[in-house]
Amino acid sequence: MLESVSSQLGAWSTFYVTMATAAATLTGLVFVVITLVRDTKAVVPNEAGLATFTTPIVIHFGAALFVSAVFIVPWRSYGGVAALVGICGIYGILYMARVIIRTLRLGNDDYTPDAEDWIWYNFIPLLAYLAILGGAIALPHAPTQALFTIAGGVLLLLYCGIRNAWDVVTYLAIRSIED
Repeated sequence: MLESVSSQLGAWSTFYVTMATAAATLTGLVFVVITLVRDTKAVVPNEAGLATFTTPIVIHFGAALFVSAVFIVPWRSYGGVAALVGICGIYGILYMARVIIRTLRLGNDDYTPDAEDWIWYNFIPLLAYLAILGGAIALPHAPTQALFTIAGGVLLLLYCGIRNAWDVVTYLAIRSIED
């Protein structure tokens, strides 16, 4: 069993090293951009907007980094991997429930989320965390399919984070020009 677990997880090491590197780098860039925007004082940050749109980006990158780090460890069985990745999936689902509630409360004069916001900031990340949890549950029983499912969830979080970071930065840049 040790040999098959090591060889199966080892085959994914390049993918997860790439995902971890990208997630860590992009997290740092989000911090830099938010700091630069904040320093211009052209845009007054909205606490509800930050909690709804910006903070989840960092959480998604962090989750992608965490899952990637878990897969890089040389495990002897799938039990530990499944447990840690499953916890991440559960946390992500609960966190997304909180983000959805925050999004529902946003409908004010400052900004009302449109369908694109609902899809990219709420439903796609929720789908990614569901895939991660589902893959974690299936990992000990059907490792090949589960590994692809978890990888898909991680890639979706990373791509979603990139897209949403771009959306936030563009929104802030346009808003500061208009003000």
